[in-house]
Amino acid sequence: MRIISWNVNGIRAVHGKGLFLPLFKDKPDILCVQETKAQEDVFPQDLKDIKGYKFYLCSAEKKGYSGTAIWTKQEPASVKYGFGKKEFDSDGRTLIADYGKYVLYNIYFPNGGRGPKWVEYKLKFYEEFLKHAEKNRKKGKAVIACGDVNTAHKEIDLARPKENENSTGFLPEERAFLDKLVSRGYIDTFREFNREPGNYTWWDYKTGARARNIGWRIDYFFVNAELKNRLKAAFIMDKIMGSDHCPVGIEIEL
Repeated sequence: MRIISWNVNGIRAVHGKGLFLPLFKDKPDILCVQETKAQEDVFPQDLKDIKGYKFYLCSAEKKGYSGTAIWTKQEPASVKYGFGKKEFDSDGRTLIADYGKYVLYNIYFPNGGRGPKWVEYKLKFYEEFLKHAEKNRKKGKAVIACGDVNTAHKEIDLARPKENENSTGFLPEERAFLDKLVSRGYIDTFREFNREPGNYTWWDYKTGARARNIGWRIDYFFVNAELKNRLKAAFIMDKIMGSDHCPVGIEIEL
């Protein structure tokens, strides 16, 4: 199976430029999108009706903000829109597709950039995700989690680590959660195949950072350790334009 994840930073803008539908040329089995910024009534109709795919949308209560979507060839046994707690679910950040033997989490994790209380909220959101994922693992289900995590884990994962030691997205407490996630048996799929620096998934628009590859790797696929031998590839699609993020993906036998 080929699964792709992309923070599009506004689905209507990317689609309007003709840069979204080309992702379907190689027929991914599942495509997860974050930061759609479009509620049901304004979401492009032609994207809801792509032949061969079931479509699921989770929108924020606030218009033009956040939101997640999934296109999947195989119909899930069930889909949940959030963790079941309003404090974490009102922004439409989480879509959980249960396929029976495995559960797919498509998440737009919070950004802590608006101040200390937002970092605190981000950390609470992280913990809620882990608690939810662990419940599914205890039920014997495999876990695949993808999306914009909004944190670079290690120094290798951003171009200028020293300059950003006190910046949200690279704070010790944010990085500590990713350490915890790995310690619980979740694998950073990209680093299973690539240990090289200079691989990023987000670049600041304002400074023209993408042309100079001054970026951050903040978009991830994590899978539980039981899936390690089924993981066949993990990749960053940094040639895909249209957002300040680029897509990431995995190939896995399921």
